[in-house]
Amino acid sequence: MESWCTIESDPGVFTELIEAMGVKGVQVEELYSFEKESFERLENAFGLIFLFKWTKENDTRATEDASLLPDLYFPQQVIQNACATQALLSVLLNSEEKLELGEILLELKRFTHDFTPDMKGLTISNSQKVREVHNSFASQDPFYIEKMEKKGEGEGDAFHFIAYVPHNDTVYELDGLKKGPIDLGRIYNQTISQSRNWTNIVLPAILQRIENFGPAEFRFNLMAVVRNKCEVLQEKIDELMKESERLKEEVAKGDSSLEMGTKQAENAALIEECRQEMKAEEKRYFQWKKENARRKHNYIPFTMALLRVLAREGKIEGLIEKAKERVESAKKRTASSAGLPK
Repeated sequence: MESWCTIESDPGVFTELIEAMGVKGVQVEELYSFEKESFERLENAFGLIFLFKWTKENDTRATEDASLLPDLYFPQQVIQNACATQALLSVLLNSEEKLELGEILLELKRFTHDFTPDMKGLTISNSQKVREVHNSFASQDPFYIEKMEKKGEGEGDAFHFIAYVPHNDTVYELDGLKKGPIDLGRIYNQTISQSRNWTNIVLPAILQRIENFGPAEFRFNLMAVVRNKCEVLQEKIDELMKESERLKEEVAKGDSSLEMGTKQAENAALIEECRQEMKAEEKRYFQWKKENARRKHNYIPFTMALLRVLAREGKIEGLIEKAKERVESAKKRTASSAGLPK
């Protein structure tokens, strides 16, 4: 079984993964706050993806029998480093009715529908198309050897992705390293006869996991899988343009009141606001593309050519000495600011 590379927890990376798998009209947003207000704005999100440091935890929460939830797509993780893509697939494949999955994922879901969770995970791990998309973000450095991180051997911390999804009036935590999904609660609150924002059901579970690590650990990342913002804004602009035409017709019929003028001005302002937001989104999207191209680019040939030129001109030794001086200077500044002896 071929290996899978580690994936950076970045919205631009995950958005490109989604597009490369053939899913349309979807992007990933990073959340910078765990405040309730931030979560409430995500009610229409397809799902959440959470990254945290993996440790051998004593999780006493009961897992559901996946065979009793045939419509919930739950794959177990059977190969290292596949958790990023599996968490993403857990969101996408459980949102088929809300988005356009594309041929690759539709075929995968149909083929594995009746499989057990471990066989679903094995099929995903052996899917050449999915693996190629995932490994498109593998390091292009020929001198880079990706070590298998094993807890307890001092080779660095391991990190893990899990997903949270709303499904059939229930919110589930989908962790490929567990035996089954974890039921976090019902969306419809029978006590008050009202549906809740599903992300508010997720928030306590995430905060509890963060609290379990203690104040010393701060390496967490949360992303939301949402509709493409430019498409959402364009739909809003189209609606506002229709309203603008309606208001013009009212004016043509003789309504030249101050109130009508105010409505036209407000509508025009909203259209301009949406257009500016679209420009900002397009600019960010372009930046994501640029950053991803840099992630994938192999800089070794350029570096080797530069070193050869510097060696030919006799400049390498001087640059090395300057670099050493800068390192020593930085060490002294650090020691001074910390009150340590230089």
